[in-house]
Amino acid sequence: MRGDPGQAASDTLLLVEGNSDRLAVEALAVRLGRDLAAARVRVVSMDGITNLHHRLGELARWPERPRVLGLFDAAEISYVQRALEGGGLGSAATLPELAGLGFFACDPDLEGELIRALGVDRMQQLLAEHGEIVRFRGFQHQPAQRGRATDAQLRRFLGTHAGRKAQFAPLMIDALEESRIPAGMRALIETAVEHPEDAVRLGAAPRPSGPPPR
Repeated sequence: MRGDPGQAASDTLLLVEGNSDRLAVEALAVRLGRDLAAARVRVVSMDGITNLHHRLGELARWPERPRVLGLFDAAEISYVQRALEGGGLGSAATLPELAGLGFFACDPDLEGELIRALGVDRMQQLLAEHGEIVRFRGFQHQPAQRGRATDAQLRRFLGTHAGRKAQFAPLMIDALEESRIPAGMRALIETAVEHPEDAVRLGAAPRPSGPPPR
């Protein structure tokens, strides 16, 4: 596994789709006053949800099997369902059932969830604060963007330049009012750091001592 999570002592792996998701989750933990490292939680980018099945298969072969949680885009629910069932973490047919297994959805994705929580006015202020508002105004006038809702424009704009999502993900988290933190993302952090002994782990075998394979 690239960037092998086994190289760090972690009881819980929190799998996310990409680097911007990882940065957002880590920033949110700080925002909520939760110490992921102290709770032996590591956030791992999968470089795309289609790698979930492969990652779960790799993790199931570790001698010391971790607890696995995740964050994914709502449109990927069917893929996540199949991957979790194939990986032995249980079956789920609905988003609440997936949340019960420790996998939480962003609707429609991380950026859309955070833009909705911030509101389009605050998101545009954030772009202005970080030197991107002029580019965004030009983007809005492109033929493909005319007539689209501002929140849809903002979401698309964040993905038009390499690194922009990663740059703004933690900034968006920090800009959120406490009451506007998305419930699913908050629940993910709380699940990661609380009551790990109650969580389902990969496979049913006992956890022998010794480091996982590199």
